[in-house]
Amino acid sequence: MKTAIWLYLFLFVAFFDLHAQYPILTPFAISIGAAPSFIGLMMGMYSITHLPGNLIAGFGVDRYGSRFFIVFSLFAAGVILLFQAYVTDPWQLLLIRSISGFVLAFLSPACLSLLARLTSDPIKQGKLMAGNGLVHTMASVVSPAAGAYLVARIGFSTAFTILGWILIITAVCALMFIRDINRKLDSQLTDDTASPSGMKSNPRTSAVEEPRIPWLVFLLPVAISCAQGILSFELPLLARTREAMMTTGLLFSVISIGALITLSMLFLNKLSSFQRTLWGSLGLALLYFGIASEMPVPLMIMLLFVGMAKGVILPALSTFLIELSGGARYGRTFSILSVAFSVGAFLGPMLAGQLRDHVSPYYISFVAIMLAIALMPFYRLRPMTPNTHFS
Repeated sequence: MKTAIWLYLFLFVAFFDLHAQYPILTPFAISIGAAPSFIGLMMGMYSITHLPGNLIAGFGVDRYGSRFFIVFSLFAAGVILLFQAYVTDPWQLLLIRSISGFVLAFLSPACLSLLARLTSDPIKQGKLMAGNGLVHTMASVVSPAAGAYLVARIGFSTAFTILGWILIITAVCALMFIRDINRKLDSQLTDDTASPSGMKSNPRTSAVEEPRIPWLVFLLPVAISCAQGILSFELPLLARTREAMMTTGLLFSVISIGALITLSMLFLNKLSSFQRTLWGSLGLALLYFGIASEMPVPLMIMLLFVGMAKGVILPALSTFLIELSGGARYGRTFSILSVAFSVGAFLGPMLAGQLRDHVSPYYISFVAIMLAIALMPFYRLRPMTPNTHFS
């Protein structure tokens, strides 16, 4: 598990570096003359440019392994941050953030694929996915405050330069210490369309013999990410004074703390990934309904439980996809998962901005997640073979 330890360390540094930019990007954009509507466009472009990167990563990771894409993503993101330090025009920032969204799209599928390949034991794979979520959450708890403090001390340009060099150094370390894990199941992928004699098999025969991952399974991450995007859009609107802005930042930290609590409960990994995904999603939907209906519960408490629900769902969903994949095509599986998250992250703020004058956006979150839950019985876990395809 030495590879897992190194990977967690590099992931923490990378996520810390990237999350540290969240509280400083909007003030930086305003400082160079960007309007709020333009900042919304910039955020949307960042999510949209994730999509081609996610798709390329899916096929590339299965064919060439994770190491190259992890190193490339970290190094390229670092170089982009160095250029971002010298941006003086909003359109330059839009271009930089669009490129950044593309290169960082390779990181998550490559890392999740490598973690999944470390073992074939479903319970251990579940623990590795929970560890990934734990590292991500720990970084998201402390890094926003660190980024804001860094800018207050040394300014935007120097802060982006330091963060960029941190990513570049992390990429060099990843090149030296991370090694790809080649599993026998993955080696069968090159032969899954060929017969022993080297002739291609009949596509109709393969479609009958090989189980398929239903596309419906990816509606749940779209719904969860859409709800998260709505939450990220709505919470800052609570800030009408300087004191309220500080409170809003605290609310985001409370969500991460809630996720950290359940991610630390490693005994949950012994439970069925399907059941954890189902009940966690149901609880999350009910929490959004409670926020929309203004239940007499403090918002901070509700958000703590929202974070706890996410801490149950996200590692369970990753483990569930590993089980559905039959132990192969991890790169493609997690790239499509990342695409689903990117689509949801784009749809959430857009729907909230258009419909918030007519209905509470949190009701949209509730309906989206409940619709995805209603379809879950159609993609319950079935026995899978290694040569798994998507339908």
